[in-house]
Amino acid sequence: MLPKQTFIFFVLSTLFVGGCGVSPPAETTAPPLSSSAETAPSDELVAIKAGHLVALDMAPLFVGVESGCFEQNGLAVETVFFSNPGDNNAALAGGQIDFSTNPFTLPFFAANSGVPIKTVAAAGGWGVMQVIIDSEYGVESIADLATFVADNPDQKLKIATLRGDTLELILVDGLEQAGIDPDAFEMVYFDDLLAMVDAFRLGEVNILSHIKPYTTQFVVTGDANVITDNAEVWSPTTPNTVVSVLEKTLNERPEVVKAYIQGLQCAAEIINTDPDQAIELLVSGNYYRVEDDVLLTAFKTQPSPITFTPDLDAVQTVVDKMVQLQYIQADVPAKDIFDVSIVKELEQ
Repeated sequence: MLPKQTFIFFVLSTLFVGGCGVSPPAETTAPPLSSSAETAPSDELVAIKAGHLVALDMAPLFVGVESGCFEQNGLAVETVFFSNPGDNNAALAGGQIDFSTNPFTLPFFAANSGVPIKTVAAAGGWGVMQVIIDSEYGVESIADLATFVADNPDQKLKIATLRGDTLELILVDGLEQAGIDPDAFEMVYFDDLLAMVDAFRLGEVNILSHIKPYTTQFVVTGDANVITDNAEVWSPTTPNTVVSVLEKTLNERPEVVKAYIQGLQCAAEIINTDPDQAIELLVSGNYYRVEDDVLLTAFKTQPSPITFTPDLDAVQTVVDKMVQLQYIQADVPAKDIFDVSIVKELEQ
């Protein structure tokens, strides 16, 4: 585990040099978002690059690409995979991608480093973050976990998470709400989302703070129980990941941002009304390393239909916790990072 000061430097440095995991695309600069309507033919698609990880709430991006939803809104979207949130942030900060779908904590790290990022919408999906535990312990809720800890004071379970990420902060808040001392556990910090899944599968950790559908696969097989999620710990519309752009993009190309969100909304309509069709669309892209029935279960167990306007009050409480933990140096108000005026207009 990195000392806190070293870790803070590491996270902030990944905004610019790429950190660990998959490196950003080789290009040093991204192509311009597009010509304006005055200079481009009306039937010409705007080429953009969208960075992403592997969470369930990124499904609207993937379904949007596979279904033609983005094309219907004038965009040709190229997806760019990152296994590490810092790399994703770095690519946006460096202009290598146009849109970034990343945990909502990452734009605050960027803002603390002077990167002019604006978050324009939630990525699409609620209750996506889950804390699961090996079913052998018989723990089925956060209250059960509190009882287990009290009854087994000499047994330190290992928890896999990402430090400074929403996946750690849901643990911090969830344990605090349940009155559980974090020191009762051994925290194991990763910088690769899929490596965390493998560690849980191999029994190297006992509790996993992760995301659907990767948590879902263990629940479906009976190997794990869900003990809490971000809808319970924070609020039903607190996001896991969000869609962010450089402030310049929002100011100079608002029509592109609007078209992108409309493409996500089009895809969300497919997922909400016909998840089986969404699964068929996702198969061709091989986006998730889970079986189709697992992915379908993940969609069907979301606590509410996919929408894109996040709960900023809940986000602010998490940011306050980041300041308390000294992961960011100053409390940047969520309203200064988020500009959800476009998505609010579209969802009225």
